Amino acid sequence: MKALAAVSCVALALGLAGCEKAQTTASGSEKKADAPSWQVASSPYAAPGWTPGDKASWEAQLRTRAQGQNDYAAK
Repeated sequence: MKALAAVSCVALALGLAGCEKAQTTASGSEKKADAPSWQVASSPYAAPGWTPGDKASWEAQLRTRAQGQNDYAAK
């Protein structure tokens, strides 16, 4: 009985391992993993005031967003 349970568990594990989908992105205009974040082309989700490709503009936008989420900031 133990052998049957062990064989069933191994068969189930092998069966489930074969069902996993590949976790890759579709090729196209998405950001490359090795490119800096500020070098992304314009996006519909980009914050207003950010200039694509400008590192200083990117960092200023991050500071502004972080300050907006600061509960202890003087408003």
